[in-house]
This record gives sequence, C-alpha cells and structure tokens, in this order.
Amino acid sequence: MPRTTLLDPTRIGKSAQDLESKLRRSVIGQEDAIREIVRTYQMYATGLSPIGRPIGNFLFLGPTGSGKTRIVEATAEALLGNPRAVVKIDCAEFQHSHEIAKLIGSPPGYLGHRETHALLSQEALNQHHTEKVKISLVLFDEIEKASDALWNLLLGILDKGTLTLGDNRKVDFSQTIVFMTSNLGAAEMASLTTPRLGFHNPRLEDDDLRDELDAKISGIGIAAARRKFTPEFINRLDKIVAFKPLGRQELRKIVDLELEMVQDRILAADARNKFGLSVTDSAKEYLLSEGTDARYGARHLKRAIERLLVQPLSNLIASGQIRRGDWIRVGYREGAHSLMFFCEAAGVSEWAIAGLAAA
Repeated sequence: MPRTTLLDPTRIGKSAQDLESKLRRSVIGQEDAIREIVRTYQMYATGLSPIGRPIGNFLFLGPTGSGKTRIVEATAEALLGNPRAVVKIDCAEFQHSHEIAKLIGSPPGYLGHRETHALLSQEALNQHHTEKVKISLVLFDEIEKASDALWNLLLGILDKGTLTLGDNRKVDFSQTIVFMTSNLGAAEMASLTTPRLGFHNPRLEDDDLRDELDAKISGIGIAAARRKFTPEFINRLDKIVAFKPLGRQELRKIVDLELEMVQDRILAADARNKFGLSVTDSAKEYLLSEGTDARYGARHLKRAIERLLVQPLSNLIASGQIRRGDWIRVGYREGAHSLMFFCEAAGVSEWAIAGLAAA
C-alpha cells in the first residue's frame, strides 16, 4: 500500500511567485491587495477560475495616493510587460445615462453610429494580449460616480462575464480581471491616521498598533461600500480591499523606488544626456520630509521628487553643467531649503553607469 504524503496547499507555482515578487518590488505597504491578486492569478493559471464570469472582480477602497491605481499598473507591467496595458474607464465621465454610448457604441440607425467606437469592445480588451498571456485588465476608476446605466452594464459583466454592445455584438470578459477603485470611507480613514500638530502618527510605526489600525480601516472601508452599493453588486465581488495608509517606513521605501525610476528615465533618455545619479541618505530624508502629506499619500511624495530633484537636473542638463558620462551626487545640508548637486566623476562609461545604478 503506497505511503500517504501530506501536501502543502500554501505553496504557489513559479508564475505566481514571479508575479508576487514583481508586485512587491513595485507596490509598497499593500500586502492584502497583492495577496488577493496573486491568488486569483494562480487559480487562472491552473485552469480553476470560475466559468462564465471574469477571472476576478476587485473593489479597492482608500484615500488618494495609497496605491490603488498603481497596483493595477504594476499588475499590467508584471503580466503584460506594459504598465499602460489597462483599459481604464474614468467613471466621472459617465455620470449621465446618455454617455454610456461611449462605452458600448451607438445602436444602428442613430446619428454617428459608424463614428462611435465602443471603449469596451472585444478588440479593446484583447489589444494588449501577448503570446504567453491572454489576460485583459479593466479598471473602473471612482466607481461610486457611475450612472445607473453604467451600473446595469457592470452588474452583467461581473456576474455573467459578457457585455452586449450597441450593435448587439457580444464582448467576452471571461479572460478579464476587473478592478474598481473608490475613495469611499477615505475621510473617516484619514481621521484615524492624520497626525495632530504635524507629528507622526505612532499607530503607523508600531506593529501592534498598526495591526489594530489596519483592522479598523478595513472595517470602515467595507461598511462604506455596503452603505453605497447594493447587495447585488457586493455579492458579485471577489474581494473588497481597503488600502492602508502609508507610514514613514513605507514612504522611505517609495522614495528609493521613485529614485530608481528617475535613474531609469535618465538611462532611457537621449544618448547625449546619459549620466549616473546617487542620492545621499540626508537628501532622501529631505525629500521625505518635503513630500509627506497625510492627505495625498505617495502622490505628494512623487511631486516633491519632480520639483526638488528632476526639475533641477533638467536645468543642469540644459545649461551644460551635466554632460554625458558624468556621475552626479545629490546631497543635502541641514538648514538648507534645496538639494545640493555635485559632479563626482566624468567620462564614466554607459555600462558602468548602468551597473552602478543597479547596485
């Protein structure tokens, strides 16, 4: 009689591991959302996704700048090689019923029928497919602003995985992951996380207090969704994820991530302008202090990096102070109101720059 072997259902396959690794490198502080996306992809990859409906239906809640849109773009980049490989529907543009024609096209006989191209056609869904991955990603942004007509369409998509266009063609959503984002509950969440008198909120830094805070925020988000959306809509969702506010530790990781992206932009620029870049810890702390705003999350940090680092670099390039092959160090002196830029070396090879930047 063969010996019984205990199996480990917590292990995932290589493709799901690769997706998880890429998402963790691109999205900071949102473990719940990453875990749900990876689980859903694993079911799809093994052929066990539900039949006759989308691969996954997600509702992401939370304040602006917490990473709701970013994680969708990161998923597109990880699976399809392009962060823009997302069919994005801004629901603020569809607050009136007649605007629904932009999504599904006008019926035959209506004026402009042939000139109206449906945003949710099968061609639009499939345009980003690759030879290896036949998944479509659709994002309904600010879903709470959708009109009743859009709600009716969405209910059919989430439940049956199909959409009927104005000319009666059918669109198949069975190979699609549907993401919806909303700021519902954001104000109440902010009341728990915004520090008083400008000091850091200790609940974002202490692990035990952070777990308690995360549970409260998740409860606020789910309660807000249940107040706004009908039971029919809630029942069609695979998961409601409340995005957590970002503490100083997460924001510091985002600083490093954004600086890597700045170096990538430099290396992808005109060959005449390629140079190396290093940023000291004191400069990173300055960027963090200037870019920290509880109301706007990581978006404020990104704007601070553009204003304080990228724009001055652009001026230095345009004025000829930075040349191809230079190695630039960016620092900060206590009490100053701007970063300091130094040319540490000249004539560095492009290969060396790329290697040092990746280190």
